[in-house]
Order: sequence, then structure tokens, then C-alpha cells
Amino acid sequence: MIRDIFIFLSVLALFSAVMTVFARNLVHSILYLILCFFAIAGHYLLLNAEFLAIVNIIVYGGAIMVLFLFAVMLLNLNKTKQITLSRINLFAAVISGGTLLLVFVAAIKKNSFTVTPAALSSDFGSVKMLGKILFNEYILPFEISSILFLSAMIGSIILVKKEHR
Repeated sequence: MIRDIFIFLSVLALFSAVMTVFARNLVHSILYLILCFFAIAGHYLLLNAEFLAIVNIIVYGGAIMVLFLFAVMLLNLNKTKQITLSRINLFAAVISGGTLLLVFVAAIKKNSFTVTPAALSSDFGSVKMLGKILFNEYILPFEISSILFLSAMIGSIILVKKEHR
């Protein structure tokens, strides 16, 4: 059962990632990217990382995609321009892509991927365990990052208020 869900989510993620790159319409490409993010969130749920799945959906599926759609609407890309590449650019793209493929193949051949499962507790990846670790072991970096976010919010409010004067 879990294997079937994993295979379905993997196929969905790969299909939507490929369609993100090859979609002609920019809005369709963004929608395929959202679908890819949801498939990845499903993988997080299969790994019992509920917090990462929810954060992935909220941050990427929500905020980042709204930002992308806003940028697309702001740029007004209604004009259809046909981009033509010269033969030199096309040749350089094929050569660099082939070189990257060779590097990937060499890296995979050199390394052996043997995975030994580690003994994990039953609450590994849960929100409760994450909260315990975050607020016990990593409290100082957490508080420093919260101060940085607070100062960024105050700075953005000040910038917006100056424009309206």
C-alpha cells in the first residue's frame, strides 16, 4: 500500500516537474510547480515528517506561488514573442548539457549507494519531537532568527510608510 502511494507520488512529482519546464503557458507552468510541491509534501507525509509537509504546502504552495503569479501578472506577459536561438547558442547548450550528464553518470558510477536503515524512535519527525529539540537544543539560533525576521518586517513597514508620504 505505502509502496503504491510512493510510486504514484514519485510519478506525479516527476511528471509535474517536467511539465513545469516544458509548458508553453507560464501560468500552467506555475500550476504544475504547485502540483510538484504537493507531491513532495506527500513524500514528507510518508516519511512521518508532518511538520515539513505542512510547511512545504504553506510556504511553497502558498506564499511562493502567490508571489510567482503576482510577478507574472505584474509583468503583463500577454505579448507572444518567439525566442529564436542562434546555432552557436544551441550548440553551446547541447555541449554544456551533455557535459553535465557525463558528470552525473561518473558521480553515480563512482559512488555506491548502500543504505542501512537506522533505528528511529516512533515519534521521529513529529511536531512534538521537533518542538522539544528546537526549544531545548537550538533555542539561541531560533531566537536570533526570530529577531532577524522581526527586524525585516519592521524595515519593510518603514519602507512602505515612506512611499506614502
